[in-house]
Amino acid sequence: MSSNTSTATAVVAHAAGDLRVEAIEVPAPAVHETQIAIAYGGICGSDLHYWSHGAAGESILKAPMVLGHEIVGTVTVAAADGTGPAAGTAVAVHPATPGDTGARYPEERPNLSPGCTYLGSAARYPHTEGAFATTVNLPARMLRALPAGLSLRDAALAEPAAVAWHAVGRAGDVSGKRVMVIGAGPIGALAVAVLKRAGAAEIIAVDMFDYPLDIAIAAGATATLKADDVEAISAVEADVVIEASGNYRGLASAVRGAMRGGRVVMVGLLPSGEQPALISLTITRELELVGSFRFNDEIDQVLTALADGSLDLSAVITHEFDVNDALQAFEVARNSAESGKVLLKF
Repeated sequence: MSSNTSTATAVVAHAAGDLRVEAIEVPAPAVHETQIAIAYGGICGSDLHYWSHGAAGESILKAPMVLGHEIVGTVTVAAADGTGPAAGTAVAVHPATPGDTGARYPEERPNLSPGCTYLGSAARYPHTEGAFATTVNLPARMLRALPAGLSLRDAALAEPAAVAWHAVGRAGDVSGKRVMVIGAGPIGALAVAVLKRAGAAEIIAVDMFDYPLDIAIAAGATATLKADDVEAISAVEADVVIEASGNYRGLASAVRGAMRGGRVVMVGLLPSGEQPALISLTITRELELVGSFRFNDEIDQVLTALADGSLDLSAVITHEFDVNDALQAFEVARNSAESGKVLLKF
C-alpha cells in the first residue's frame, strides 16, 4: 500500500447472497475529488436486490462492488482544484453522473441521459462503486453543503426524498387534490410527506401490511387502505395516484383508483420486460400514465425544506445499525412488513 492510500470499512456485494463488511483501499483523491467521512447511509431497494439476487433489474453484478448511494458525511479533504466545499463541511450527495451516448432526451432533464451512471450501480462494467464506506472519494460536483442547522442524520434521507419530490412534481399541482399512494414503503412514505408539504387535501396510502401504513399516517396520510381491498380502492377516485409499489398489481390498483381524466405517476420500478396492465380502462377513462425516474436538482429543494422544517421525514426512519452489523441491517430492510427506511451508521 502506498503512502497516499488509506483503508476504509465498506459494505461489499460479492454475489447473490454474499454480502461482506471488509476493508478496502482508498487512494488519494484526484484533483477534482473530495474525500468524505461518511456518517449515514440509507439502504435502498437496489442495494437489497444486488445482495438478494446479484442484480438490480438488468444491472447484473459481474464483480464485487461497494454498495450505497443514499449517503451523507463530512468533508475531510477538499478538492485540490478549489471546487466544492471546504474541509469540515457537512454534505449530502447527488449520486448521478450524466453521460452522453448520442441518444436524444430533453437537455433540462439529465436524469433521462441514457449514459448516466449512479453510485453503487452494476449497469456498466467496470461497475460504478458505491459509497457505503467509512471514507470515500467523490467528485466535488456531487456534493451539496447542508443548510445551517440541518443535522447529518436528518439529511440522511435527502436522496430518496428527492426521488419522491420528483415524482410529486411529475404529478403537477396537487394543492387541494385527493391523492392516493400505492405502496407505503420508504419511497411511498416519503411521497406522502412531500404531498403533505405540497398541500394535498387528502392522501390515501395503500399497502399490504399494517406497519408501513402506520408510518404513512405518521408521515401525513389522511387515510389508509389495504392493498387487497379492490372495491375500496376503486371507490377512491383520486385526482392523482402515485404508484410506488413497483408491482403490476399496484399499477392495476392505481388505474382502478384514479378518477376519470386522472393522472397516474409510476415511480415504483417494475421488472424489465412486458407487464400486464389495465390498458383498456386507461384508454376509456382517459388516464395519463406518467413515468418518474430518479431526479435532477430536487435534492436542493429537499435540503432547504428539511432545514426550514416544512418537510418532516422523521417517521420514515425506523432502524439504525452500525456498519459492522450491515448484514443484520439488510435482513431487517428486506422485511417490508416490519421496517421503513433502515440506516447504516458509519
